[in-house]
Amino acid sequence: MLSTPWSRETGLRVPIVNAPMGGVAGGRLAAAVTAAGGLGMIGMGSTGTVSRLTGELESLGDISGPFGIGLVDWVRAREPGLLDAALAARPALIAIGFTEDFSWVDRVHRHGVATATQVYDAEHAWRAAAGVDVIVARGAEGGGHGAPTLATLPLLDAVLDAVDVPVLAAGGISSGRTLAAVLAAGAAGAWLGTRLSISTEALTPDRTREALLRAHGTDTLTTRVFDIGQNLPWPPRYPSRVLRNDFTRRWAGRENDVADATAARDALAAAMAADDPAVAPVDAGQGVGMLTESRPAGRIIDELCSVAERALRSWAAG
Repeated sequence: MLSTPWSRETGLRVPIVNAPMGGVAGGRLAAAVTAAGGLGMIGMGSTGTVSRLTGELESLGDISGPFGIGLVDWVRAREPGLLDAALAARPALIAIGFTEDFSWVDRVHRHGVATATQVYDAEHAWRAAAGVDVIVARGAEGGGHGAPTLATLPLLDAVLDAVDVPVLAAGGISSGRTLAAVLAAGAAGAWLGTRLSISTEALTPDRTREALLRAHGTDTLTTRVFDIGQNLPWPPRYPSRVLRNDFTRRWAGRENDVADATAARDALAAAMAADDPAVAPVDAGQGVGMLTESRPAGRIIDELCSVAERALRSWAAG
């Protein structure tokens, strides 16, 4: 079975964590990933609230293995009860991302919970590793929000040289071969987003799921246009990698104009309510072209690990 020292110490059968994608990674997906031997994560994203988290925790069901919860730092600050609710659920891991403020770490540790955060360069990793237990090196290929600073493998190299804590690789890992590559490079595990976003347990709406399955790896771009169009206070450092669509073709490069374009903002809100991926944002990493069908998360993980094991054995054999 595919494993690393970190995955064995954490009680996982496989070194895979699902990214806590807001609106995608709910309780059902977290439970399925944990049942498959990985670490299932519930994600709150931009719209995280105590009631949403409570509902997704109920969807976990009778889970028999470890799970985690992922929060966005500025949402945590806006919803002061959110971290309390997360800690009360007694997860194995709490990940808080999109921040360089790690004052929350001691509080989480006092509850006996491990901590994680995403980083985008070696200096960021070095500062985080002063207290955080697990570092997620998120490369520019990744879907959703993140600083597009370095590609996954160069970032992983830099972070592994900078810190002594376990480092998970994220960004563009959508096949068993790329899983094998990051493990061979020294990652303690893989943090998978796009590849699991079309699993049957994901919260991904039907038309969004279809758009992801149709997409090619070259169909993404990074932009702030959707955040500005929704008046979300994402720091400018963290644009989002999304599928190109009619909205990005009109407004990409003119992001600041969207703030004053009432009709465009209304159209965006309507498209999101109607699950219309021609206008609404669809987070997707550059590995999106590897998605071919919607299947249970357990089957996806089994296939990824099987291919990765064969690849690693082949490389070891020379």
